[in-house]
Amino acid sequence: MRILHLMSTRSICAARRAPLSFLTHHPPRALARPYATQSNLGSKPEPPRSQRKAITVISDDGRVQWNDLSMGEKAARTTQQSFNFLVIVVGVVLTGGVSYFLYKEVFATDSKTRVFDRAVERIKDDPNCVRILGDPKKIYAHGEASWNKWTRNRSIASRIEKDRVGMEHLYMHFHVDGPVNRGICRVHMTRRPGGDFEYYQLYLDVQGHQRIFLENEAGKKDEKSGSSTVFGVKWW
Repeated sequence: MRILHLMSTRSICAARRAPLSFLTHHPPRALARPYATQSNLGSKPEPPRSQRKAITVISDDGRVQWNDLSMGEKAARTTQQSFNFLVIVVGVVLTGGVSYFLYKEVFATDSKTRVFDRAVERIKDDPNCVRILGDPKKIYAHGEASWNKWTRNRSIASRIEKDRVGMEHLYMHFHVDGPVNRGICRVHMTRRPGGDFEYYQLYLDVQGHQRIFLENEAGKKDEKSGSSTVFGVKWW
């Protein structure tokens, strides 16, 4: 009996001491505080990985940052940018070539188009040419005729030659049609090195009429040389 009494007494005491020991060994979660450890002080949260399509030469639009590209994608972007740069360079070269061609053939003072326009205006302003061709407002100048229905008139025939002393000679001829007659205009211009083109000869030939000279530097030289010749021999 005494043994049973001692066992019951000890069980009662253990039951009374149980809450204190439980709090000592198992603190409440409300009192527990998280502490940073050495393992997670320098770490950064990993960003969420977004799913995207692979970058190719055709599909690259430049939205993805360079650092986010793989080696293959970086090669694709480099190829695309190199191709775009090449296209820009070719476009600049072609634009410059076309601009230079237009300037030399159309806008320059010594271009063939300007020479042609000035010669036509000289014909329309000359009273002898108007008398033979007709109303200057109805005078029309054009190149060689063609039987091709897509190209009624060819370009103005012209050429540039250089002689032994370095002087350039511009030769041009074109057709002139008026309400009364039609004829052929011939232009011969010369240019010394570093100078501008000057008229050497400009005349109009109409069938059945005498040649009409608008410029005739060659005739002036012949007249001067003829005054100093005797029996066909030049004397200085």
